[in-house]
Amino acid sequence: MTSYAKKDEYKREWLVIDATNRILGELAVIVAVHLRGKHKAVFTPNVDTGDFVIVVNAEKIRVTGNKLDKKIYHRHSGYPGGYKAETLKHLIKRKPEDVINKAVWGMLPKNRLGRAIYKKLKVYSGTDHPHSAQKPLALSI
Repeated sequence: MTSYAKKDEYKREWLVIDATNRILGELAVIVAVHLRGKHKAVFTPNVDTGDFVIVVNAEKIRVTGNKLDKKIYHRHSGYPGGYKAETLKHLIKRKPEDVINKAVWGMLPKNRLGRAIYKKLKVYSGTDHPHSAQKPLALSI
């Protein structure tokens, strides 16, 4: 008989991942797996069984090839003339947290569960984070 995880049957942990010299895509995969809980034996696709993930040193990520100049992030306000485009190099300088947030969001389900999972991701550009009271474990990858 198959067992399904229920909301209060599993323990959530707080994990800290250092993004220094990590390739953006590989880091996003690891973060998304831990957010969803796919690394646990109790993983159930329709239940949020994942952990909280804190990513520090977001400004020190790496990308391969010439993505710094060629990768473009688009957004549109919905108004005429509201189209904005920004390269990866400028976004890392301006808001390095957004680069990791957007990469991880692309790997999560696009539904109510995905939005709930995404709220467990905390990204910071420096080494300091305000979650020391939760006693996060350092995840070595």
